[in-house]
Amino acid sequence: MESGAYGASLAGGAFDLVNFVKQPQTITRFLSWIFAIVVFATITGEGYINSAKVQEASCMFNKNDSACSYGVTIGVLAFIACMVFFALDAYQPQISNAKERKYIVTGDLAFSGAWTFLWFVCFCLLAHQWALTVDTSGVATDAAQAVVAFSFFSIASWAALTFFAYRRFGQGVDAFEQEYRDPAPLDNAYPPTYPPYPNSGPEGYQQSPFSSTQEQPGEYQPPAY
Repeated sequence: MESGAYGASLAGGAFDLVNFVKQPQTITRFLSWIFAIVVFATITGEGYINSAKVQEASCMFNKNDSACSYGVTIGVLAFIACMVFFALDAYQPQISNAKERKYIVTGDLAFSGAWTFLWFVCFCLLAHQWALTVDTSGVATDAAQAVVAFSFFSIASWAALTFFAYRRFGQGVDAFEQEYRDPAPLDNAYPPTYPPYPNSGPEGYQQSPFSSTQEQPGEYQPPAY
């Protein structure tokens, strides 16, 4: 069992709710969850306006429905992902397998990095479309500005989550490297030399028992008759 890997505590311990809530990662993820709710809920509730000339409602960001759809999609997926990673963060200390912990941290790192970029795109898109909006009659300007602002806040929060996931991934790699060490060579020569294998034979043994000396024949002696 490999415990203490990838930023999680020892496996098998009781769940500490107070310590879990105080973690910077948990606080940042909670803020990201709130920011996502503000973005998609505001667009869904106040992001579409009705015009006297057009029966269908249009997006308040320069009447660009794609901008509103993009903001809602990114916000909803971020909301769901925060809930999933909340559960994984709470469950990870109970996992004793380092590979499973690595999969969780790697998934968190990849998703957080991707959503940092997508929130940046969302902020740029909504801010640009709001700057192009000329007719603001019937538009909740406070709601539009809140969506743009919380999209920007989401960039910072998800970037922080990416950093926390990367740091946990690095801690897991360091823990693995500390468990394995190659035997140190005796010198810096190449190829390196290592300590000799200890001799397990009896002390004082000098010669192989299978070796024998060949006797040298003496002078020829003729037989006596």
